[in-house]
Amino acid sequence: MQLYAQRPDKRLAQVLADVGMLAWAVLWVLVARAVHGAVLALAEPGEAVERLGASVADSMGSAADVAEDVPVVGDELSTPFDALGSAGDSVSGAGQSAQDAVGTLAFWLSVVLVLLPVGWMLLRWLPWRLAWSREATAVARLLDARTPDLDLLAARAVATAPLPRLAGLPAGTGAAWRAGDPAATRTLAGLEAARLGLRLPEPDRAGSGATAPPV
Repeated sequence: MQLYAQRPDKRLAQVLADVGMLAWAVLWVLVARAVHGAVLALAEPGEAVERLGASVADSMGSAADVAEDVPVVGDELSTPFDALGSAGDSVSGAGQSAQDAVGTLAFWLSVVLVLLPVGWMLLRWLPWRLAWSREATAVARLLDARTPDLDLLAARAVATAPLPRLAGLPAGTGAAWRAGDPAATRTLAGLEAARLGLRLPEPDRAGSGATAPPV
């Protein structure tokens, strides 16, 4: 699979785009981590409430144990303390619930902060890179064949190359290509290869097709 162009300028643009995509993802991961930590700070009141409720529950439980030891009226004396201990447990549970809610909020907020911007950029970058790689791999396969099929690339250039690029070719290139002129075929094939940042095989390479006689 062809991942990068052969021409330095095109390859540099691709490398910069890939690095930019990676930097964008890292940036939003760092932002999400910072936001996650900031939101978790909101759980501190819940922690304080949980500690307070636990402390009250422990104190009231100890007081209830002492009250139960009082002869005759121990059970009656311990009842209020038991009730206060239960209330402390409820307060502690409320504090824990608040912490859980803040933790859930922090998690999902950080996930959204990563998925939305990174996913948006990925949907723009990935199709572009995959499309180029698919086309460049196909062209490279044509050029790496024992007899490179420059005529297919020339036909593709005639059909899809921008008109200003075609107009900039030497006069009569199209007619020469139709007549089977190897130089015109190579010129047009070079347009398609250049679009993808690839290079044609050297004209003197054996089997390149560049020196084939006109049809």
